[in-house]
Amino acid sequence: MTQQLQDEFDSSVENAEAWMKAIQERLRINDNTKGPRSALEARLRETEKIRALEPEGSLKMDLVLVKADAALRSISDDKKHEVLSKLKDIKALWEETAIYITHCHSRIEWVWLHWSEYLKAQDEFYTWIHNMRVTLEPDIELQLGLKEKQWQLSHAQVLQNDVLNQSVLLERLLEEAASLFSRIGDPSVDEDAQKKMRVEYEGIRQEAQNRVKLLETITKEHEQYSANVNQFQSWLNGVTERLNCCIGEATKSSAEDKLKALKEITQDIRSGGKKWKHLENECAEVIQNTSPLGAARLKDELEELRKALEKLKLLSSEEEERLLKIQQSESAYESQARQLEADIQKLRKDLQRLENDLDPGEGEKTEDEFVTLWRKCNATRAALAAEESKIERLKAQLKELLRFSQDVQPHAESIVSAIHQYQSVRGKTSKMSTDTETQLRRILQNPLQSFEQWKPSVQMLLETPEPELAHIEAALAESSQFKEKLLTLQLKKDLLNNVFGEEKAESFLQEVAEASKEREILHKSLLQSKSKLQNLILQHKNFDAGFATLQKKLSAIKAKLDLEKEPRPDLLGKKTQLQRLQMIQDDLAELAIHMEEVEKLVQSNTTHRHEMNQLSSDSQALKRSLEMMIQQSEDHVQKHWAYNDKLSDLQQWISVTREKIDSYHDTDGEQNTEGRLEDLERWLAEFPDKEIRLHLVEAHGQLVMENSSPEETAHVQAELDQLKESWKSLKEMATG
Repeated sequence: MTQQLQDEFDSSVENAEAWMKAIQERLRINDNTKGPRSALEARLRETEKIRALEPEGSLKMDLVLVKADAALRSISDDKKHEVLSKLKDIKALWEETAIYITHCHSRIEWVWLHWSEYLKAQDEFYTWIHNMRVTLEPDIELQLGLKEKQWQLSHAQVLQNDVLNQSVLLERLLEEAASLFSRIGDPSVDEDAQKKMRVEYEGIRQEAQNRVKLLETITKEHEQYSANVNQFQSWLNGVTERLNCCIGEATKSSAEDKLKALKEITQDIRSGGKKWKHLENECAEVIQNTSPLGAARLKDELEELRKALEKLKLLSSEEEERLLKIQQSESAYESQARQLEADIQKLRKDLQRLENDLDPGEGEKTEDEFVTLWRKCNATRAALAAEESKIERLKAQLKELLRFSQDVQPHAESIVSAIHQYQSVRGKTSKMSTDTETQLRRILQNPLQSFEQWKPSVQMLLETPEPELAHIEAALAESSQFKEKLLTLQLKKDLLNNVFGEEKAESFLQEVAEASKEREILHKSLLQSKSKLQNLILQHKNFDAGFATLQKKLSAIKAKLDLEKEPRPDLLGKKTQLQRLQMIQDDLAELAIHMEEVEKLVQSNTTHRHEMNQLSSDSQALKRSLEMMIQQSEDHVQKHWAYNDKLSDLQQWISVTREKIDSYHDTDGEQNTEGRLEDLERWLAEFPDKEIRLHLVEAHGQLVMENSSPEETAHVQAELDQLKESWKSLKEMATG
């Protein structure tokens, strides 16, 4: 019985193997895409028949599996290996045959469909070629005017764009033809057929481009002519308006100005003749490409422009003769009037310059600035005296103009205005000179008056039983300043003589000399008082210096600690903050040592003892606050570090898993993918655990954001949002 089962298994294997080899042979014969379309169609039908036989092969394989199962149950273990080996081989052969059936049929079917689509697109392309040739074949029609020519050009450009856009279809057809030719080798898609399509297209494209170029030339020629006509018409209107303004009675211009403007107009009219001749030549060229009715309109338009130009010439000539007569009578008057105005303007300019030089400027002035301004006022007064004779000469010139018939009122008003300006500048100069001299006297007398006010306060300070050293030193500094000021006054003898006069200046200098002697006596007394005070203060100097140093150090440490109370923007900032807090702790320990040294100087002085106790209390409070901040900073750094580590680990796992899934998709359909599938399944099994880690990372992120700056809080929130988005995307890839 066992032998019979094994024989049945062997028979089924041989039967299936023979069937599979026969099928593979039929496939090999038909596995070819070369040749004409009829042959390709026959192969397609044959592969369809073979594909229909695939269920028969599946039945044969099922029979083999059934026989193999029966044989394996009854035979001994030493013969099972042989049966399993045959079973493995027949399975591999069946898989190979099934794949071959599918691939062969798909390959031939794809080429068949590809060829069919190509033929359809080729028919559409040649239909478009025929229609476009019919459209472009007729000659260009002459148009009535510019708008019609522009419409004709626009239509041609639309056709040209259609032709240019068709090049994309042509290139795609040529690529398809080349691809088909490499697969089927049929002459209908060889290089000659491809070249024919390109030649047909290039002919249409060249014809469309030539038509557009010709129409562009015709249209641009008419556009340029039309623009030149409009420009000439605008020019003609402008010249007409200028001539009317020149002829009109309402204008107040002089005959000379009118004649000058008229000569310019006449010159423009002469140049207009050349412009019209140029238009005539352009019109002749435009007419060649215009319909008869449009040509007649162009000629009429040009003739109207010529008549308008001739009318302007006549009006200009008549007006010029009239103005020449008026000009001679005005010439003499204008010459003298210009000279008068020039002299007036020169006088006013000189007066304005003198007035500008007197500008005192803004803000308080120094003594030197007052001296400069005082001297400038004296020089200006002398210059104004010389300008008075010029005003008399202007009055004489105005009398000469009265014998002409023209209106001299504007010139008279100019002279009056110049006289008012002269009087204004003279009054301003006089007032400023007086004010400046008063201020200068006050400034020169001020040091002596200040000394007299300062002297009683110093005498009172010297009479005080226990004066303060700071007051003595301040008085000594003020005494040195007075010494410099009084000495400077004694060196300004020439200036004092000019401002006060020689007699008053001499008396003032004597007062300054007496004040200098009194200052010397007071200065010596102040030095003696300072020496006595310094000896008394020396006894308490050591403790005061040490205590002041301790106060400064404690204040500096407190200021540093206050700067560290703001949240830091990131982990590096928090670590740096912790390091700085530890450095502040070292500074506080060093301060404690210094405090012990200063306490040795306290001895029995109760005031000093109270000050040291208060300083020690402040130091201890600062130490406790610092220790709390260090503990908080260490906690914040630890939490931020833990968050960064967990976030980095999860991000890395997501990245690696994404690569595994992508790798699986890339190799889908290939053989020997079992190892990749096992790796992928192992990675996917970690999803539940990693999802828990995701929630832990979010919890750590919340702790970090509670102790971070607003900028860092926004950054951490963005990281968490990105992480959740990556997790969501990964799950979709895994379940897709």
